[in-house]
Amino acid sequence: MSMARPAPRTEIKLRERAYDVFTEQLLQSQIKPGQFVTQRELVALTGQPLGAIRELIPRLEAEGLIVTVPQRGLQILPLDITLIRNAFQFRLILEREAIAVFSQTASDAAITRIEAAHQSIVDDARYGLTEQLVAMAQHVDREFHETIIDDLNNEIISKAYRVNWIKVRLIRQSETSLDEDLVIPVMREHLAIIAAMKRRDTAAAVEAAIAHVMNARARALRLE
Repeated sequence: MSMARPAPRTEIKLRERAYDVFTEQLLQSQIKPGQFVTQRELVALTGQPLGAIRELIPRLEAEGLIVTVPQRGLQILPLDITLIRNAFQFRLILEREAIAVFSQTASDAAITRIEAAHQSIVDDARYGLTEQLVAMAQHVDREFHETIIDDLNNEIISKAYRVNWIKVRLIRQSETSLDEDLVIPVMREHLAIIAAMKRRDTAAAVEAAIAHVMNARARALRLE
């Protein structure tokens, strides 16, 4: 019985680079949800070799970022109400567990660092929201959720969460990335979760996290 030959490191790097560039182009709206594309168009859009693109497609299909439509070709995932509901339900399931565990196991120092990052955004916003501050809020927002998810120490969950995060971002770019109107509300929702964590009040932290996710879901559904 022969074993499959491991892919050379160069091939793996090309595949990973192709994936990173594809998702970056998707999130920057260079590739649009629902758009039909060919393999060669993906080569042109990403600047990656055809071989890497061909090997990338099965992964994108498995993650639901690309759909193969018979007789039409490759379609970037179309956005609809079902995707909105599914993506936010999946996020809620993962974050409910992650918040509960983090509330019980995270060190006081870790929670304090997270709180300080959020409070700094709120304090600086009193003097007006700049493009730089909005970008920092986006970073703090994403880091907050990914830190809590990654603290589960489960690679399967961490990877699945990040794929779902891409879908959530795509549902409504202005809602799932932070624009000026959302910076303070989202930071305060996070601070409510963090305050419960500091008290080691797991039930209150989970309740605040559920409210936070459901608020984002409601905004997305209103825009559908």
